[in-house]
Amino acid sequence: MNLLESFRLALDGLRTNAMRSFLTMLGVIIGVGAVVTLVSVGTGASLEVTSQVEALGSNLVIVLPANARGRDLRLEDVTMIESRVEGVIHAVPSLRRTATVVWGGRSVETDVVGTTEYMPAVQNHPVDSGRFLSSQDILYRRQVAVFGATAAQDLFGLKNPVGQEVLIQGYPFTVVGVLTRKGQGGMITPDTDSQVYVPITTAQRIFGTTRVGAIYASVAGGVDAQVVTNHITRMMELRFSDPEAVQVFSQEQILAAVGSVTGILTILLGAIAGISLLVGGIGIMNIMLVSVTERTREIGIRKAVGAKNRDILAQFLVESVIISLTGGLIGIGLGVLGSEAISHLGNVPSVVSLGWVGVAFGFAAAVGVFFGIYPAMKAARLDPIQALRHD
Repeated sequence: MNLLESFRLALDGLRTNAMRSFLTMLGVIIGVGAVVTLVSVGTGASLEVTSQVEALGSNLVIVLPANARGRDLRLEDVTMIESRVEGVIHAVPSLRRTATVVWGGRSVETDVVGTTEYMPAVQNHPVDSGRFLSSQDILYRRQVAVFGATAAQDLFGLKNPVGQEVLIQGYPFTVVGVLTRKGQGGMITPDTDSQVYVPITTAQRIFGTTRVGAIYASVAGGVDAQVVTNHITRMMELRFSDPEAVQVFSQEQILAAVGSVTGILTILLGAIAGISLLVGGIGIMNIMLVSVTERTREIGIRKAVGAKNRDILAQFLVESVIISLTGGLIGIGLGVLGSEAISHLGNVPSVVSLGWVGVAFGFAAAVGVFFGIYPAMKAARLDPIQALRHD
C-alpha cells in the first residue's frame, strides 16, 4: 500500500469521528497559537525597545549622576568631556522638567528640556522649520524655545508656532523653531516629539538649579565607544574622588542588555507555550490508543486480506500527523490574529517571525510523529487472529 492510500484511509478514519478529531487537535491548536502569539509580541517589544534606544542618537555615551549628595553633574563637566576625551565630537547637557506651557487659551503639560545648540546633531533630530537654539541663546540665557512636532501640534494646532510667544513656568518664551517628527520613544525613552527645548542656562534659571540631569556624548565613527566610556568613567572618578559618583554607559551596552533580556524573555514565552504542545501531543497519543482499541477488528480484517504491518503502521502514523499538522495550521492562523489583537488592544507592538512560525509548525509535526508512533506500532503488531476475535 502506498502513502497516498494511507493518507486516504487516515482521512476516512478522521471523518468518521470528526468531533473527536477536532477535540484531539485542540491541544495542538492552543499550543501553536500560544507560541506564535507570545513570541510575536515578545519580538515586537524587543524591536520597539531597540528602535527607541537607537533613536537617542548615533554611537552615544551617556553620563548620569549618582544619587549621592554632592555628586551632581555641572556644565563644566560637559565642557571637560568635549575638550579632553579623544573621540568625542560633541557633548550636550540635558535638564528635563515637567512644566505647563501656555499659549492663548490653551495649555499643555509636557517635558521642558534644557540643552545646547548641538542637540540636533547628537540625537539625529533635525529642525523642520525655523531654527534650533544658538550659542548666543545659551550665553545670554535667552527665553527662546524649540518645539517637538507633537508638542507644537497639541498646543498650536494648524497654526505656525514660529514667532509665537508662550509661557513656560510663567516666563514668556518666543518659539524659534519646530523639529521634524521622529516618531520614537514612549516605553523606555522619552518621546522627543512631545518635548520643548530651551537653552540649558535659561532652564537652570527658571527651574532654580545649577546642575544638569544627564550628558550625551556623540562618538566619532571608527572610535571604540567602550574606550570613550572608560575614559569618561576614569575622569569622573578623579573629579569626584568616588568610583561610584556617576554612571557611564554606551548605547551599545544598552542595546546589548536589552537584546539579552528580551531574547531570554522571548525564549521563555515560547517555552511556556510549548508546554501546551506537549500536552496536546499526549492527547493525540491517548486518542490514537483509543482508536486502535476501537478499530481492532478492522485492523484484523485488513491484515487478513493482505495488509502488512508497515501498511497498518503508516495508516495510523499518517492519521496522527494529519491531526497534528491541521491543528498546527489552525494554530498559526489563530496566533497571527491573536498577536494582532494584542497589539491593537494593548498598544503593544508585535512582529510575526516566519522563523518562529516554522519552528512552531515543525514542532507540531514532530509532536504528531513522536506521540503517534507508539499507537501506530501497537496497531501494526496486533495478531490478526486475535484481532478478528475482538468484539
